[in-house]
Amino acid sequence: MRSILFVILISGLVNSHAQMSLDEYRETLDLYCVTCHNETLKTANLMLDKVDLDDPASDPMVWEKVITKLSLKTMPPVGMPRPEENFYPSFAAYLSKSLDKHAESEPNPGNMVIAHRLNRTEYTNVIRDLLGLEIDGAEMLPPDNSGGFDNLGDLLSVSEVLMESYMSAARVIGRLAVGDPAIQADSRQYMIDPRLLQNVRMNEDLPFGSRGGIAIKHHFPLDGEYVLNIRLQRTDNGYIIGINEPRRLDVRVDGKRVRLLTVGGENVGLGYARGGADAVAPDFNQAQYERTADSELQIRFPMKAGTRTVQVAFLEETFAWEGHIPPPSYENWYAARVERESERAWRDPAVSSIMLTGPFDVTGTGETLSREKVFICMPGNSTEESPCASRILANLTRQAYRRPVTADDVAPFMQLYEQGRDEYGSFDAGIQLALEGLLVSTELLFRIERAPRDIEQNEVYALNDIQLASRLSFFLWSSIPDEELLVLAEQGRLSEPSVLERQVRRMLADEKSMALVDDFADQWLLLRNLPQLHKNQDVFPDFDETLREALYQEVKLFVGSIFHEDRPILDLLRADYTYLNERLARHYGIEDLYGNRFRRVTLTDPNHKGLLARAGIMAITSYPNRNSTVIRGKWVLENILAAPPPPPPADVPPLEATKAREGEVLTLREKMEIHPANPACAVCHNQMDPIGFGLQNYNAIGKWQTEEEGKLIDASGRLPNGTEFEGPAQLQQALLRKPDVITSAFTQKLMTYALGRPVAYYDMPAVREIVRNATNEDYRFSSIVLGIVNSLPFKFRR
Repeated sequence: MRSILFVILISGLVNSHAQMSLDEYRETLDLYCVTCHNETLKTANLMLDKVDLDDPASDPMVWEKVITKLSLKTMPPVGMPRPEENFYPSFAAYLSKSLDKHAESEPNPGNMVIAHRLNRTEYTNVIRDLLGLEIDGAEMLPPDNSGGFDNLGDLLSVSEVLMESYMSAARVIGRLAVGDPAIQADSRQYMIDPRLLQNVRMNEDLPFGSRGGIAIKHHFPLDGEYVLNIRLQRTDNGYIIGINEPRRLDVRVDGKRVRLLTVGGENVGLGYARGGADAVAPDFNQAQYERTADSELQIRFPMKAGTRTVQVAFLEETFAWEGHIPPPSYENWYAARVERESERAWRDPAVSSIMLTGPFDVTGTGETLSREKVFICMPGNSTEESPCASRILANLTRQAYRRPVTADDVAPFMQLYEQGRDEYGSFDAGIQLALEGLLVSTELLFRIERAPRDIEQNEVYALNDIQLASRLSFFLWSSIPDEELLVLAEQGRLSEPSVLERQVRRMLADEKSMALVDDFADQWLLLRNLPQLHKNQDVFPDFDETLREALYQEVKLFVGSIFHEDRPILDLLRADYTYLNERLARHYGIEDLYGNRFRRVTLTDPNHKGLLARAGIMAITSYPNRNSTVIRGKWVLENILAAPPPPPPADVPPLEATKAREGEVLTLREKMEIHPANPACAVCHNQMDPIGFGLQNYNAIGKWQTEEEGKLIDASGRLPNGTEFEGPAQLQQALLRKPDVITSAFTQKLMTYALGRPVAYYDMPAVREIVRNATNEDYRFSSIVLGIVNSLPFKFRR
């Protein structure tokens, strides 16, 4: 009897996923889909009444759209009659198999632009790796056009302003790299955001026992003397804050103390800025002192050339409890500490900016990393100068061009060298002028992939190893290949499968792969919006610059851990940890975490776990005064499911214009439920809003809330496939039930970044192959990266 029941059960499972016939597919489409998607209505510009179901490869763009809808079960919309469950996986499998088979017989890798300009970030990284010089690309070059990722080749145009910026940058970089003795003293100011609280050690680059201040990377171009000026924070009417008592200011370079300064404590009368209003009018001399006390915070010091870390911070020596120390309970002691530290941040002095000026009394060019990279030889006499210059320029050109170079490649730069040598009278000056020319050369500024001469129009061909090395390095490092990678490419060994895999894993382990967090994740998750984010201070007085920075760092550290630890991509939505400092822990209501240093913290509350619980994500998907179910739902659809809704119609009324009964205050959910009542809005809002409702417990700065307008928050929601959930934890669990969908969406985003062009319908067979292979690797990050690197779109061109 048991065996019979087992056979019946297995038979039922097999039949439930049995492939349907073509006639059944057509009948189902006609009954449930063609009623909207036809040549008359043209809903979503998808017409299914005329397409050839026997040969999906005849119209792959249409059928790839259908596969996306089937995988998410977004159509027909929830509430409309739907086909039986078996139709979705069965029809999707039929279409995918047909399209993938066609892709094997007629491969289409698509095309990147032939000349792909480096974006600003890539240019900055190239200078770092070519010359060992840290530059501020944002200061030297205009911003790039951004239509998603800022490395999309079609958007990286060239303008006259941009070329002038390249010329100007090349002159500055050339002088800094070579160490031009004729460099005139110049000033560089580093500001601290006045909204940033300086009540603790600010970051890992500042010494223990410090408070507030700043640590910056500064390039000292020559051996000589430099002047440091320190300016302190002031009140709105110009009085320095908190100098009623002497405070010591520690100045260090690369961790070594340069000077210990003292400011404050010279009280000659009643003050202006001592933390409270005086009952008697302030003294004039004291007022003058409080305006100018930091004018003496200036030091002149000798420094060797090179890029160094300059650290300026107050010593942590003034904080002490007054009177009885409160008992160590969270409700009393911790809250009191928070209140006192917030008050103290405005009573104690704080650094506003530092300015470095120099060099003065130059003693030499110094031995910098830049000179070490440039001057691989030094001539002993005049007859050795030209051969040495040729070696130097051939070496730099090979690295800059990312390929072997010929005498013809180097010849223009040798001409510049000779011109500089004759005009300025020194070997270094000749190299400097040649370097400036190299920095504005076409093959440095553009990634150029030339087709072999014997290739016919529309023929598909494999990239050579040199081109593959460049694609690989700009994908994983946003920079040029290093020596190991370039040598393997020159030897023709990089395309060997085992060699290529070893190089990918080596490059992912290198610190330069942080570009995948700083550039890819920053843009994929819209984190670049966070530094410019503003919140209504009347509604969210806790949102300050310290919190903003903490929100930004948390998400970057969290995503970075998934990438660098090679964790499954699904951990983005299920990881039981995050990275917190004291300020952010307080924001989440987590106890017993102190100090400004971020550390990994295990989470126990399911509503705190995963990417959708990160306050930074919730903040950028909100308005200044409230959260937004629409923006949050759209963010999930676009970035987690790769199914962005179409743009809204132009005549949508603002949310505030929605009507309520007299005397009734509507919650955000109640207001939002009015919009889908309009049929024009319903198609998209019925997909976005139910997802956003599940995140309603996070306010506009990502803080947990249970009530709104005096009413309990209803965080129930629904995915486009009809799966219902309650709250953010269940939302993420519901998303994770479709691991292939999540992985496919991530792969599409990462492939767009890797290729420097949007993923198109003809790339989807490659995406599906990557996801299938990643399944066997538990969807680990490296399996997706390796899948992309070995894919047809990455290794081939048409």
